Amino acid sequence: MDAALITQLNILKMNESKPNFSELARIYDVDRRTVKKYYDGYSGKPATHNKTSKLDEHETLIRNKLSIKGITVKAVYEFILTEVDPNIGGYSNFNKYIKRKGINISKTEKGHPRFETAPGIQAQVDWKEDVSIANRYGEIFTFQVFDYKLGHSRYCHFTYKLYKTRQDVFDCLIASFQATGGVPKEILFDNMASVVDLKGKQRHINDKMRAFAKDFNFKIKLCKPRHAFTKGKVEVINKFISWVLAYEGEFDTEEELIAILQKVNKKVNTYVCQETGVPPLLLFQKEKEYLQSLPNSKVIESYLSHDRQTTVRKDSMISYMNNKYSVPLEYIGKPVNLRVKLNTLEIYFSTELIARHELSNKKLNYQKEHYTNLLSHYVKDKDTVAEIAQANLQLMDQFL
Repeated sequence: MDAALITQLNILKMNESKPNFSELARIYDVDRRTVKKYYDGYSGKPATHNKTSKLDEHETLIRNKLSIKGITVKAVYEFILTEVDPNIGGYSNFNKYIKRKGINISKTEKGHPRFETAPGIQAQVDWKEDVSIANRYGEIFTFQVFDYKLGHSRYCHFTYKLYKTRQDVFDCLIASFQATGGVPKEILFDNMASVVDLKGKQRHINDKMRAFAKDFNFKIKLCKPRHAFTKGKVEVINKFISWVLAYEGEFDTEEELIAILQKVNKKVNTYVCQETGVPPLLLFQKEKEYLQSLPNSKVIESYLSHDRQTTVRKDSMISYMNNKYSVPLEYIGKPVNLRVKLNTLEIYFSTELIARHELSNKKLNYQKEHYTNLLSHYVKDKDTVAEIAQANLQLMDQFL
């Protein structure tokens, strides 16, 4: 609206003079009704619109999740969509909301050329190292994720591990072969210490890995040093591991954390791949026909570790099948191996048997000696420790 007209209307108001709306409309070349509307107090459309969004109710959660180190906007969106509110709308609108609210957004890196392979020819593998996440009690879980990805379909398989030993690599590869129903003709590795021995500047595949590849009938391919983009297909999948970080404070046990990783893995395989334009799961239906058969069960068994690894938590317990079992106090924070024989859980530190429990449906399974020693660090009167321990154990049994 012309500022001169507004000024003239204000002067007429001050003088309590009734304007000739038709004459003013002719002079300023506007509609008569527009002149009258401005005279009656209309001041024009507001400069900004304060429209509410259905995402407003989740703003605090969005901010909290985006404050997690290593998280991405996509990871937070997927978490809220899956676990909180399936009606939050599309990712594009979610991204616009975050920008409008000025919430910090992680930057994306530039991509690299893709190296395409025919069905069944190649898989790429890598570790996502030292992923840390806290459960709802603030207990930190640090773990490794082995990424296995078929080159043609981009179908991937994630394996949860605490360590990255050669035995872990064998376990992860076998789990991936079994999950995909076969073995590709070659597998592309980075310079994993469990696969490659370095002698000066020379790289040599170690003998045990070479024997494994021979028994499973695949060739080992190594990435060129400083050419990580040659395994870009599996590098891209690493960003999806960050989706797990959105579950910070949303789980209790290690088993639940592993289930979360499997849930994310399943979702990744059903999402449309930018390079192929279709979900990996769809192309995988064709690629799996080209995979080689696994060797016989005796060969597979000879390479498998039948012990499960875990870490002793601050409460001097380990978790198995969603229940907890105690170990001696001095093993807190240390890695242990779990072995099940019939109905008995055996817990080993290296080759030493440190605890044995009958498998139970109880959530907490403390041996009296383990609990008494743990409690002695918090009770000043040492003469009453055993009595207090016994009473607490009885209360836990009644409560749980």
